[in-house]
Amino acid sequence: MQSNPIHSLPDVASDAQAGAAGALDWVGMENIALPVRLVGADGVTMQSAARVSAFVNLADAQARGIHMSRLYLHLDRALSTEPLTPAALRRLLHDFVASHAGLSDRALLRIAFEHLLRRPALVSVNSGWKAYPVEIAATLAQGHFALEMQADVQYSSTCPASAALARQVVQDRFAQDFVQGKALDHAAVEHWLGTAQGICATPHSQRSTARVRVRLAPGFDLPIVELVDAIESALATPVQTAVKREDEQAFARLNGENPMFCEDAARLIRRALEADERIADYHIRVEHHESLHAHDAVAVTSKRAAAGF
Repeated sequence: MQSNPIHSLPDVASDAQAGAAGALDWVGMENIALPVRLVGADGVTMQSAARVSAFVNLADAQARGIHMSRLYLHLDRALSTEPLTPAALRRLLHDFVASHAGLSDRALLRIAFEHLLRRPALVSVNSGWKAYPVEIAATLAQGHFALEMQADVQYSSTCPASAALARQVVQDRFAQDFVQGKALDHAAVEHWLGTAQGICATPHSQRSTARVRVRLAPGFDLPIVELVDAIESALATPVQTAVKREDEQAFARLNGENPMFCEDAARLIRRALEADERIADYHIRVEHHESLHAHDAVAVTSKRAAAGF
C-alpha cells in the first residue's frame, strides 16, 4: 500500500495581517490543567494539581498572533520535570520569550493550586491535613524578573465588642443570682460558673479568611510554608483539623485570649510581614464572614498604598 504524500500544513497565524494591525499587551492561555511539584521542608517532593495561565505580549504590530503550542510545550516540560523554584520560573519565562523572538519581549505566568500541609492538634496527639489555596505569579519584562506569591489562610475571629457585651450579661446574671452583701460560697460560685444559667451569653465568632499577596525579594526561594506559618502565628486562631474535646477547649481559650476586629487582624499580619526580609512588598485583605450580620467585615492594607482592591 502506498502512503499518502506529506503535505505542508497551513499556518494561517503566519499570514500577513488581514485586518487591523497593532501590538497587544498579552496573548496566551488560561486555566491549563497541569501538575506542579513542590519540595517540602523535609525534602519530600509533593505533587499538586494546578491551573496555569501563560502569556506573552505581541510586540510586532504586523504579526497576526503568537505560537500558543510553544507556550504549552514549554510548560509541560518544565513543570513535569522540576520543582517550582524562582530559578525554574525564570528559565521558563525566558523560554517563552526566546520561542517568540521577534514577536514578544515580555512573559507572564500564573500558577494556582492547593498546598496540603499536615497540621498537629492543639493538645491531643492527633493531626490532619489542611489545604491552602496558593497562587504564584511571575513576570519577565525587558530582562527584569519579578515574583509574587499569594496564600489564603482561614482562622477564627471572636468579636471584641460582642465579648464585652456577653461579659456584661454574665455580670448582670451574677448580680441577680447572688445577693449583694451576703457572704459568697466558693463552691456555689464555682458550680454556677459551670452552668448555662451562669455563663448565659457568649460572644459571636466566625470563620475568617486572610488573603495575603507578597512580592518576593531576589535571592530567596518560595516561602510558602513560612508565609502560612507567619500568618497563623500572628493571628493565633487558625482553623483546626483533627479535634478532640481537649483540642476544642484549647481552641476556645485561644479565641477568648485573642478577640479581634478585622482591623486588628490586618495589623497583626502586617507586623509579621514587616519583619520578614524576604518580602519586598505586600497586600493584605482580611474578611470576617460575620455570624451576627448578613455581610462581611473587610480590612485591607498594603506596603505601598493601593488605589483599589
